[in-house]
Amino acid sequence: MNTQERIQQIVTGSPVVLFMKGNAQFPMCGFSGRAIQILKACNVTDFLTVDVLQDEEIRHGIKEFANWPTIPQLYVNGEFIGGSDIMMEMYQSGELQQVLGAA
Repeated sequence: MNTQERIQQIVTGSPVVLFMKGNAQFPMCGFSGRAIQILKACNVTDFLTVDVLQDEEIRHGIKEFANWPTIPQLYVNGEFIGGSDIMMEMYQSGELQQVLGAA
């Protein structure tokens, strides 16, 4: 299985997936920490995190997968939502809560 197939399995295997640096308990960058805080503010408690620092292939492959250059990356029901800035904009408008509610 190649990297893109592995990523596809990950994003479709759980309703909410966050590719990030570190994990929910110990984010390794400010943007990843902010993404976790946004998910918590939306009362999402059941989500999968993928630490891209633990797998170099995933770290580079996820950028190609979504055609998005930065990490973190949020996926809901297999669909790419965005990074921490987009998550914040969607949270402030109430749109993210609706998307996550559907998960």
